[in-house]
Amino acid sequence: MHLQQTKRGSRETGGPQYYFHDLSGPVKLYLRQKGAVRVALITPYGATKSDYFAVSANHKLDAKGKSVAGQVGHDRIQQGRASESIGEAIRFWYKLSTGDFERIDLDVEIREDIFYLTPLAFKFAKDNKKKVISRIDKPLSFTRDYVSPLWIRQLYYVEKQKPRMVLWCLNEICRIVQAHKNETQLPHIQEADILRASGPLKHLGMQLGGYVGKGYDCLTEFTFLDYPAYSIPVEIKRNSSGFKYQQKKYGKDELSRAIVLCAVHRHKQMPPHIDVIELDALCHYLKNFQAK
Repeated sequence: MHLQQTKRGSRETGGPQYYFHDLSGPVKLYLRQKGAVRVALITPYGATKSDYFAVSANHKLDAKGKSVAGQVGHDRIQQGRASESIGEAIRFWYKLSTGDFERIDLDVEIREDIFYLTPLAFKFAKDNKKKVISRIDKPLSFTRDYVSPLWIRQLYYVEKQKPRMVLWCLNEICRIVQAHKNETQLPHIQEADILRASGPLKHLGMQLGGYVGKGYDCLTEFTFLDYPAYSIPVEIKRNSSGFKYQQKKYGKDELSRAIVLCAVHRHKQMPPHIDVIELDALCHYLKNFQAK
């Protein structure tokens, strides 16, 4: 599946547009039945909300953003209320250079009446070769069983910018996590004590927001490498096994996308698009930096 950019030479008549090509059977059938489907864009950090819509060839969006009958002739991505095209959004999130796209290869997953679009590769009109975009599973997860390559790159990026900062942060996290592990747990310690890790986590690129304790615990901002900042709800748990996923999400217009920040990770089947950051795993990773 891919998007083809049109109107490269006529931006004054509406700017670049993006038509779908080679949609899979299930995706095309779903789009034709619905007429218009909201789009979530997969960024280097994972899914994020957007104002884009996938619109079928025999539908269009009216002035109120509703799907109505129309004969445009192409399955496509429309901006909806977005201020820029889907191509520019992909360029922004993945830090791509300037230039008109010829095509953007992608994967489309249907989840909760939303098309989750994952960019896989792109080709600029001026270039001869296609360039691949890295695809990372669970990009913000850091557990004993799985450490995202994005986290590893971020740790070494921080270390290069501020030598020995990662060592200090991981040592602080080790000190905090000891109060929550079964063998060393402090009596009557509260779950919110995990927020003591907010200082070292901020130095590592994860800035926890205020602890609201309703709906979700903290709206948190990630700033990894030279990517744009990414906001996501975070749930605070001593043990991830206590995480009871909000099946109705955090609101009807929100994505099923969140982070569980925990001292120890023992959840057996975490729902899709939920990442886990385990303080004990970060502490365990300390020896990798001590050996440098």
